[in-house]
Amino acid sequence: MVSIAEYYAGKNVLITGATGFMGKVLVEKLLRSCPEVKALYLLVRPKAGQSMQQRVSDMMKCKLFDRVREDNPDFHQKIIPISSELIQPGLAISPEDVERLTACINIVFHCAATIRFDEPLKHALQLNVIATQKLLSLAQQMHHLEAFIHISTAYANCNRRHIDEVIYPPPVEPKKLIESLEWMDDGIVRDITPRLIGTRPNTYTYTKALAEYVVQQEQDKLNIGIIRPSIVGASWQEPFPGWIDNFNGPSGVFIAAGKGILRTMRANNDAVADLIPVDVVINLTLAAGWYTAVHRPKNAVVYNCTTGGINPFHWGEIEHHVMSSFKRNPLEQAFRRPNANITSNYLINQYWILVSHKFPALIYDLFLRLSGQKPQMMRIFNRLHKAIGLLEYFSSQDWEWNSENMTMLMNQLTPEDRKTFNFDVRQLNWPEYIENYCIGTKKYVLNEDMSDIPAARQHLRKLRNIRYTFNTLLVVFIWRVFIARSQMARNIWYFVVSLCFKFLSYFRASSTITN
Repeated sequence: MVSIAEYYAGKNVLITGATGFMGKVLVEKLLRSCPEVKALYLLVRPKAGQSMQQRVSDMMKCKLFDRVREDNPDFHQKIIPISSELIQPGLAISPEDVERLTACINIVFHCAATIRFDEPLKHALQLNVIATQKLLSLAQQMHHLEAFIHISTAYANCNRRHIDEVIYPPPVEPKKLIESLEWMDDGIVRDITPRLIGTRPNTYTYTKALAEYVVQQEQDKLNIGIIRPSIVGASWQEPFPGWIDNFNGPSGVFIAAGKGILRTMRANNDAVADLIPVDVVINLTLAAGWYTAVHRPKNAVVYNCTTGGINPFHWGEIEHHVMSSFKRNPLEQAFRRPNANITSNYLINQYWILVSHKFPALIYDLFLRLSGQKPQMMRIFNRLHKAIGLLEYFSSQDWEWNSENMTMLMNQLTPEDRKTFNFDVRQLNWPEYIENYCIGTKKYVLNEDMSDIPAARQHLRKLRNIRYTFNTLLVVFIWRVFIARSQMARNIWYFVVSLCFKFLSYFRASSTITN
């Protein structure tokens, strides 16, 4: 049986979502570990005043491609951008490009999707379901197509506690839903969205479940694989540890905690934080593409790409390691010293939001106003609370994912392929991974220099001194205003202080006798 790299040699690959986080890693891995791949066709749309060529050119300048650039400075010649718009009829691909793609493409990796949890249902449906239908229609016209790999999410069926590697019946027939929403205005759709999504937390998981069903309907005509990653985080090993380029998901939470902005978060300390490194997902995706094309399974094969059932790590442990990492490698110009707390209690969380978020934000904004600057901290905290609120559903409970197909696929690989396309999460060292993840947010998201860490530590010491000074002044203020004016308060105060001294004396005496 051919190895994975041998299989991809000479192949033409079509990738959607190539300029996104996972798409970039997929492109880089294909170019580096399958150097004989013939060409990568990337469906890209113009965005923010940039043409598709500019977007792809900027992507290839990214540090992510440094290793590929060293091995093959002309790697860009294998990348062919195709102008496309997923929400337009026919994906807005020109007739010439359609003819070109249908004549040469061997494998399709469909990574494009909206990952916004609060996306309006109509738009989420267009990007996650209708666009998938259009791509499947194009795929059926491809004369040499050997595999169609669809990237879904492990949370597509989060309304279930135990999730097998099967495609569950959809909550509604996608075709009927699409037809019904066509004539409705946005206001009506917004009003009926909660009833439509039911027990699912958002439109993202709802539309991804519908998309899986749409893909499954074509399993008689195409060789299909579906990848379900959980919460995708920074790279574990490839192309280097800790690579991340966005604020999505846990990255934004880590940065907010490292900056001292996030002080409390509602989550279950004992719940499994099902993070999955992006390179693990991509290695599994490429292996699944190889397996689907070589073995041509009769039915769509689903791969639950998760860590919780194999190598679990909990939210309470993440809190500890994130705080420890940012104290060793602090971010520049932190607002406060890193010190976030996780609690599952709603009232306690609201108390800390008031004391540790809103009150300091009001004081800081008042200072900005008095100094003639525009207040901003309350606005930042409001955005943070909204983002954290969207994550609460996933950080407060556990799921059990069956991963037999992931294990089966691993057993199909040669020893060499297991090293090159490693997705064995049993080898993942969580404390080391979280350390690299936090450093990655500092280096690649915030673009901070590691040589500035001594200055950042000095800033944290300054913040510590400010905190001690503030606490001392607060105690003096309370004494002068409340205790010094009341005989009863003074008596209680002296009693508490004398009790503390007696306890210390007893502790010292006990230590002396023991010695």
